[in-house]
Amino acid sequence: MIVAFSLAPSGGPAVADDGSMSAAVAEAVRVVRESGVSHQTTSMFTYLEGEWDEVMAVVKAATDAVLATAPRVSLVLKADIRPGHDDQMTAKVRRVDEHLA
Repeated sequence: MIVAFSLAPSGGPAVADDGSMSAAVAEAVRVVRESGVSHQTTSMFTYLEGEWDEVMAVVKAATDAVLATAPRVSLVLKADIRPGHDDQMTAKVRRVDEHLA
């Protein structure tokens, strides 16, 4: 499965005076990178690929990391659940690129 998720802290020291949330988001990305789960981080979402339990455990741990810096967190999550298919984060892009070639 592939999960795309985004976390946004609300309030507290996690949100800088200029509205930046990058320090809190960095803590979530640290959790993702240390998890060992296949991942990709973009400007809007972090993508995880793996089995349901391992992916959701990383989402929870990343959320908890942001909650440690803010009293409230917004989570947006989208999942592509397709049993028996691995390495789809790159394979899907490769298939689109093949059509563009």
